[in-house]
Amino acid sequence: MAVVDTNAVPPSGLVPPSGLAEFWFYFSRNKGAVIGLAVFTIILLLAVFAPIVSPHSPSIQNRDVLLLPPSWSEGGQLTYLLGTDPVGRDILTRLIYGARFSLFIGLVVVTLSVLAGVMVGLVAGYFRGRTDTIIMRVMDIILAFPSLLLALVLVAVLGPGLVNAMIAISLVNLPHFVRLTRAAVMTERTKDYVIASKVAGAGTTRIMFLTILPNCLAPLIVQATLAFSAAILDAAALGFLGMGAQPPTPEWGTMLAEAREFIQRAWWVVTFPGLAILITVLAINLMGDGLRDALDPKLKRS
Repeated sequence: MAVVDTNAVPPSGLVPPSGLAEFWFYFSRNKGAVIGLAVFTIILLLAVFAPIVSPHSPSIQNRDVLLLPPSWSEGGQLTYLLGTDPVGRDILTRLIYGARFSLFIGLVVVTLSVLAGVMVGLVAGYFRGRTDTIIMRVMDIILAFPSLLLALVLVAVLGPGLVNAMIAISLVNLPHFVRLTRAAVMTERTKDYVIASKVAGAGTTRIMFLTILPNCLAPLIVQATLAFSAAILDAAALGFLGMGAQPPTPEWGTMLAEAREFIQRAWWVVTFPGLAILITVLAINLMGDGLRDALDPKLKRS
């Protein structure tokens, strides 16, 4: 009697790649996404290890070096590589600590938006009918307002501050996740595997969260990445307008607001926070493009 080796290599001689290996293959084909991932990783490490890598304290003021230019400019000092702000604080240190606030804001906003949006979108897409109509009309009303204007109104009602700004930005981003989840659920709920689960006696909650939701995650992950960068931009805008993080918090938008009156005679106090926002948002958007390439089955087939 012949013995069958269940561990033998398939006849083609090829071992099927793991899910992670396949994901990285398609993700790495987008060179911009790889660069974005590298830049984002550096920013994340700087934010995590800010107390170690920062040359100074973000709040200590040195009155002897007010508006000191960057170290490569005339009059600069190597102690302050990117110069100082109007009250003598090290700009490089505040940028590094500002990365902490910006990434934290993005993480909290995306988490709140995803959790609430997926829950509401699942209910709307699965039950349909009057429930779906009411939910979507509310989402349409939210989308009818410009996002920054709506966030400003919400912060004005709740009161200026970092926490209230995060809540407002989360509410502004909520409709995007609701609509995306609803569309994905409506597509999946009529497929054979969902019908088979119903026939097998699976409950509504199990079907919604364990059967349908895992198959809707790919577009949600991409949208979460884009919402992350949008949250950083909105938080910086609210901080610039005085409705987000309040001084002396080293948040990039607040740093820009404090430096407005010194644009002409101290270019560095405005340029470096602006570049920090630009580079971070660009890196996250490039990562989002790579995630789309790696998670979209249609792009894989092409």
